[in-house]
Amino acid sequence: MSFPRGRRGHFALMPLLFLAFILLAGPATASVGDRLPEFKECVAICEHENCGPDAEHQTPIPLHRRLLLWTCPAECDYTCQQIITARRVSHTPPHPVVQFHGKWPFRRLWGMQEPLSVLFSLGNLAAHYYGLHRKILPSLPAGYTMRPFYVVLARLGMVTWFMSAVFHTRDFRVTEQLDYFAAGASVLYGMYYAAVRIWRLDRPGNRRALRVWTGACGGLYACHVAYLGLWRWDYTYNTLACVVCGVVQNGLWSWFSWVRFRQTRQAWAVWPGVVVMWVVMAMSLELFDFAPLWGSVDAHSLWHLGTIAPAVLFYHFLVKDAQDDIASSARLKA
Repeated sequence: MSFPRGRRGHFALMPLLFLAFILLAGPATASVGDRLPEFKECVAICEHENCGPDAEHQTPIPLHRRLLLWTCPAECDYTCQQIITARRVSHTPPHPVVQFHGKWPFRRLWGMQEPLSVLFSLGNLAAHYYGLHRKILPSLPAGYTMRPFYVVLARLGMVTWFMSAVFHTRDFRVTEQLDYFAAGASVLYGMYYAAVRIWRLDRPGNRRALRVWTGACGGLYACHVAYLGLWRWDYTYNTLACVVCGVVQNGLWSWFSWVRFRQTRQAWAVWPGVVVMWVVMAMSLELFDFAPLWGSVDAHSLWHLGTIAPAVLFYHFLVKDAQDDIASSARLKA
């Protein structure tokens, strides 16, 4: 299939611009707060007075926080973050809010470290649940060959956003790894099924090509997980790998969107292009990181908020595209 002329270049430039921003963005100061002498002193005093068998007070930790594995030292760390941040903000002139252990000093809620990121992650989970149970399963016949790929897409999306919610609830090494591995699987699968749909690898005559493509993507993901889990936990590599897969699938869907629009002349055919631009703009918030407003709203949580609606819109496109495909096949057989 040849590339159409005209606006396809504008669609393709969006993911490429995002990749350029990622690669050119300068490194951010990650952990100024936990190196501050006043923070270290605050934590040391708190632990001496509250933690351990010889502590003077031993303030009890509420049950709901103990269930989320908040320990006395962790409580001291969180409390001192809030104390030092409040002092810096109230200083004349105000001192800038700084990060602690690579994260902003969020105000927790019910033991959740980043409550808005948890809420918006669950919102994305709900979007994929909606896509599966309100769009894909009831709208597409069981015999439609792309249906199983869309079912996996929705279920993987739900797992991915559940892991995101868990990670933002409590940041541990294991929750971080599960979040990253799930996100990596989701991004790679996005590239995988995009190629399956665009080049119709789902059709019986393309089974061999489908097996090769499936094996290639499965091998890439296995190597990705093995490198991060067994060799080196490399944030830069992980980000770059996800961005490259994201750029490829965004480029594919943008091109396919324009091709389908030229074929059908239907407004729904341009929805993937709209989704791509929407998601790129939402992800670009990460480039403009800022201290959380009111201790809660930051760029990362807004990014999660911004990906809910395009996920819903994309499921509507998948159903429209499938229904048009089924109708076209029926007309050819008639």
